[in-house]
Amino acid sequence: MKITRTLFPLSVLAMSLMGCSQPEQQTQPQAQPQEVSAEKQQAPETESARLTRYFENMFDADLKRSPMYQSYLGYKWDYDKWNDISEASNDEQKQIQLTRLEDLKGFDKSQLSDQQKLSLDIAIVDLQRRLANDEFRHHTYIMHQFRAIHTVVPSFLSNIHKIDTLKDAEDYISRLNGVETLFAQTIEQLQIREKLGVFPPKWSYDQMIQASQNVISGNPFAESAEDSTIWNDFQAKLDKLEISNAEKSGLSAQARQALQDSVLPAYQALIAELQKQRQITPDGDGVWRLPDGDKWYDNRLAWFTTTDYNADQVHQIGLENVERIHTLMRDIMKQVNFEGSLKEFFEFMRTSPQFYYPSNDEGRQRYMAEAKALIDQMETKIPEYFGLTPEARMVVKRVEAFREKSAGKAFYQSPSKDGSRPGTYYANLYNMQDMPTYQMEALAYHEGIPGHHMQRAIAQELDGIPEFQKYVSFTAYTEGWGLYTEELAKDMGFYEDPYSDFGRLAMELWRACRLVVDTGIHAKKWSREEAIAYLIENTPNPENDSVKAIERYIAMPGQATAYMIGKLKIMELRANAMEQLGNKFDYRGFHDEILKDGPVPLNILENKIQSWVASQK
Repeated sequence: MKITRTLFPLSVLAMSLMGCSQPEQQTQPQAQPQEVSAEKQQAPETESARLTRYFENMFDADLKRSPMYQSYLGYKWDYDKWNDISEASNDEQKQIQLTRLEDLKGFDKSQLSDQQKLSLDIAIVDLQRRLANDEFRHHTYIMHQFRAIHTVVPSFLSNIHKIDTLKDAEDYISRLNGVETLFAQTIEQLQIREKLGVFPPKWSYDQMIQASQNVISGNPFAESAEDSTIWNDFQAKLDKLEISNAEKSGLSAQARQALQDSVLPAYQALIAELQKQRQITPDGDGVWRLPDGDKWYDNRLAWFTTTDYNADQVHQIGLENVERIHTLMRDIMKQVNFEGSLKEFFEFMRTSPQFYYPSNDEGRQRYMAEAKALIDQMETKIPEYFGLTPEARMVVKRVEAFREKSAGKAFYQSPSKDGSRPGTYYANLYNMQDMPTYQMEALAYHEGIPGHHMQRAIAQELDGIPEFQKYVSFTAYTEGWGLYTEELAKDMGFYEDPYSDFGRLAMELWRACRLVVDTGIHAKKWSREEAIAYLIENTPNPENDSVKAIERYIAMPGQATAYMIGKLKIMELRANAMEQLGNKFDYRGFHDEILKDGPVPLNILENKIQSWVASQK
């Protein structure tokens, strides 16, 4: 699959990063001496060129501030470092954002192209949203069981930090030695929140403590029959490195010492802090239990949905769509000649062995092979529905053992910008009862192709837009697209098995229920148990799946609402376009218009599609 693109040259970007000043400072053309002829005088910089340079400096400066983000994109400039998450660094970042917002508002839009006007609007909206978030900086859980620094460190080292050279191995060891400082900053953030009365729920601490202990179990942390996750990863990568045995031995000794002298005490200190805070966290599950929790939840809904919907509106949208999807599921029941109630059908789908592979190596290997086959089959149909397609390849991978117990059932990791790391669809096969085969199609399409891989890989390969615009965060757009592609696959002729089509509906129902339970937990004071019961009552998903989902929504308030809100908007825009264009409607054009500018808030997406429809007329 190909896309025409021009990657920002690594050498140019590196030079820009090393030499850039604060991005908000604009260099004006210097006046020429009077004796120089008019022809030789430097022409004034256009507003368009000034904005282009500003965006380049802005992205470069942000990249310079984040060694981990550099590594995600495939750059190795600060390959030996972690991000600075100290309070001082956060204060500095806020000031940078305030200055940028003032600068960007000063550009004359009348002198810009339509594309640059769009980029400027996106940049301003993004800064305003981030500054609004900063008002609740310490409400965000710096640690929670779903995804935090205790699992990010081993996952990052295993999946992102490649070792291709001796220097890469030395940088890996430097990162091991830097874990102690990184965790000290995390503990500092935990203690700031403790003073403000901001804690995740009590039950989440047990999972965080257990996951942390998992990381420091095995060699070389303690004598064991098994190696620890990080030690095993380093040794495996070192074995493949073409250096002398003496050099390998020396690096191995350094890594062992770093694990024992930095990583181990860092995790022990973090565990001790978590154990302490577990005793003082207030009762309850939702953010209503926190100081100004209602205002923070309003902020979370605005951030994730990119709308002004309040909690009651989101809750009602969820209830209406749950009922709509239940009706469609009853049609599936008729197709498969099931006699009984919808609730009985759910129980059948939860328990019938025909929908589950065994929880052993054979069952897991079969699931992975079939998931890959679904992606391969989908790829053959993509050119009929998309003009833009990504160059980056995609692989299917099982979630690693050290984090599979607390991780979500599936997720996607973007490819590196240089193409050295593919996009990855992760499937969590910890408990095969959580991964029914009737949901396999929809899950693969959402996380892989034409879902997240199409959207995110295309975005970072786009030519003609600023770098920041390729990675900006608008969750309703990104996750709305993933959910939209689940239904798009049906339009493309997939889900031939009615049970798979039921799986598609089950996945959509799951997202509709999220609107109900997320607002129920955080705004209507539902307990964890009430929310779990709602999912079990209204979906075919097994109990363990429901438990893990609710615990995720508690840890990440508002995030779960983005999927359905975004999907409904895309479907509404497509229906309107089809109605207005009739036979002139083209899936390829519609999808390319959605994807060609990278992530955008839903109101800007609506404006884009309306303009596209007008152009097609």
